[in-house]
Amino acid sequence: MKSRVKGALAVAVTVVVGLPTTVSATNGYFSHGWGVKSKAMAGVATALPLDTLVSATNPAGMAFIGDSFDVGVAFFSPSPRGYEANSDYATQQVQTPGGSITMPAGSFVTPGDYESSGDWFLIPSFGYNHRLDERSSIGVSVFGNGGMNTKYKQRAPFENFAAYPNQRIGAYPDGSMGPLYDFSSGRPVPVTDPIEGTVNGNPNGVYSATTPTGINLEQLFIEVPYSYRLSDGKQSIGIAPVFAIQRFEATGLEPFKQLSVRPDKVTNNGVDWSYGVGLHLGWYGEINDRLALGASYRTTVWMSKFDDYAGLFADGGSFDIPAMFNFGLAFKARPNLTLAFDYQHIFYDESHSIANSNDVDVSGCQGGAPKPSYCLGANSGVGFGWESMDVFKLGVKYDPNDRLSLMAGVSYNTDFLRSDRQGLFNILAPATVRWHLTAGAAYRVNDRDEFSFSVAYMPKETFDGSSPALTQTQTGSLYMEQLELGVGWSHRF
Repeated sequence: MKSRVKGALAVAVTVVVGLPTTVSATNGYFSHGWGVKSKAMAGVATALPLDTLVSATNPAGMAFIGDSFDVGVAFFSPSPRGYEANSDYATQQVQTPGGSITMPAGSFVTPGDYESSGDWFLIPSFGYNHRLDERSSIGVSVFGNGGMNTKYKQRAPFENFAAYPNQRIGAYPDGSMGPLYDFSSGRPVPVTDPIEGTVNGNPNGVYSATTPTGINLEQLFIEVPYSYRLSDGKQSIGIAPVFAIQRFEATGLEPFKQLSVRPDKVTNNGVDWSYGVGLHLGWYGEINDRLALGASYRTTVWMSKFDDYAGLFADGGSFDIPAMFNFGLAFKARPNLTLAFDYQHIFYDESHSIANSNDVDVSGCQGGAPKPSYCLGANSGVGFGWESMDVFKLGVKYDPNDRLSLMAGVSYNTDFLRSDRQGLFNILAPATVRWHLTAGAAYRVNDRDEFSFSVAYMPKETFDGSSPALTQTQTGSLYMEQLELGVGWSHRF
C-alpha cells in the first residue's frame, strides 16, 4: 500500500506543478465539470460518482469509488472571445477660431472589434482514493477550478481613457474640467505647456494604456476527502479540507491608476500569488435500486490578498473564491441507461471584487482629494458587477455492453452580470457562455484499466450593454465561444 501512496503522490506533485499554466472559464469562471466522464455528461456528478474527481463536486461520492486513481488532461480553447465597441460614443461641439468641431465628450473605446489572443490551454487533473476499511476511505483530488484570461495585443481597449502625455487639465467654459486643446491650426492639438490654473493630467504618460491589455487568473484546488458509509451501507457522508492557490497578473490598465487608492498596485506588477483554505461537505444516498440523490456545499475559500494588485481589487487586493452548492439525482431508467440531473449555485455575490458594481460615478476617484470607498482598491471598490449564478445540468450514460459506456449532456447557466450597464469592465473577463453541449465515451480494456474521452462545445454567446460610468452613451458587445477536448485514464487496484 505504501508504494501505491508514493506513486499517487508523485503523480499529484506532477499535476500540481502543471496546473498553474491552465485556464478555464465556462460557468462564470468555474469549470463546467471535473473528471473526464463528468465533463462528458455536462458536469453531473453530485449523485453519480464515476471516478475520484467526484470529490470536486461531492466528497461523499468517494465512499463508492474504491481503491483507484484517475489522471486526465483537457485541451481548452476559449476562442473567439473579446469585445466589439460601437460608434455611439458621446460627442460635444467645441468652438474654435475656424468654427465648431465635433469631439468626444469623454472616455470611449475606439469603435471596432477587440479579440483576445491565446487560443489553447492545458488543464490536467488527478485523483486518488484509498479504502481504510469497509466503511471509510481517504483520498486526494487535484484540479483546476477555473480562471479568467484575456490578452489584447493589437490595440489597447482603454487607449482613450487618459489624457495625452503631459496634457493640461483645466476648466471649460461651462465650468466642467477636462483636457485642453489648441485649435489654432484648425485641428485639436493637446496643450502641454504649463498654464496657470491647470494641472498635468498625465505626467510623462504614466496613465497611458499599453499593450498587451488583459488579465490572467488561475486557480489550483487540492482536496483531501474523507468519506464514510452510514450503517445501511447505501448512504455516505464526506468532508474535505480544501486548499487553494491562485495566481494573477494584469497588464495594460494604466488609465485606471487615476481611479485607485493605490495607483502603484493596479497593473504591470508581474505575477502575484494568493493562498487559502475552505471546507467541502457532502451527502450521497441510494434511495432504492434505481434512484440516487446527492448534495454538497463548499464554503467560501478564504484567500490571502493579492498585495501587488491591492489598488485593483476591492479591500486592498481581496479575491476570495465563492462558495458553491450542488444538488443532484441519478435515475436508472434501465439497467444500462442512467439519467442524471444536477443543480448548481455559485455564490459570486460573496466575492466583493467580483460582485461589486462598477455602475457608479467614478469622477470623485480622480484628483488628489481623499477618495470615496468605492474607488479601485478601497473597501467597497468597484468590481465586475457579477451576480450569483444558477446552473442546470442534464446527463445521460448508456452502456451497450460491459466494456463500453457512451455519455452525453447539456447544461445551461443564468446571466453573469447584474445589469447591462456594467459591460465595459468585463472586456477583461467576457464570461458570456450560457449553454454547454457535451459527449464522450469510456472503454474498459480490462478489470482494472479504463480510458475515456470527452468533448464539450459552448456556442458563442454575446452580451450587449454599456458602461455609463466609464463611457457614457457608448454601447458594445462582449462575446465568447469555447471548445474543450479531454482524455483520461482510470486504474482500479
